[in-house]
Amino acid sequence: MARPEFIYVTYIETTPEKLWDALTNSEFTRQYWFDTEVRSDWKVGSSLALVMSGKTTDTGEILEAVPPRRLSYTFRHEVNEEMRNERPTKVVFTLEPWGKLVKLTVTHEGFVAGSKLLDGISKGWPAILSGLKSLLETGKAPTIPPAALGIEGFE
Repeated sequence: MARPEFIYVTYIETTPEKLWDALTNSEFTRQYWFDTEVRSDWKVGSSLALVMSGKTTDTGEILEAVPPRRLSYTFRHEVNEEMRNERPTKVVFTLEPWGKLVKLTVTHEGFVAGSKLLDGISKGWPAILSGLKSLLETGKAPTIPPAALGIEGFE
């Protein structure tokens, strides 16, 4: 039986290097990821923390870092008790240059059947990635109200 997963593909008018920087540099992530800092040295085996407005929301371990082509890490939610008790999942970013565009594929996998986390990230990733695309293409990320996402406990 296939494990539930989330896959999102978008095309961004940028370079792989700029996109990599926007994914791994808190100066950028705070602008499009609900004021979230990404804390890691991006070396395989190192820890990762997603820190939203000063509160650690998610943690993980870097599994692969091949700038500016591929990044993967484990992902464990830390705030909601029910989601925190689910096993860690895996996030993979694949960056493929196509002329003036970069094809970004985000795969988030390894969820248990009936996962609350899968429901939450399926609402969160599209908002995060649309903000990322807007920021890189226009220099400004839209302000998406967290309530618009419909994620329980994320207002």
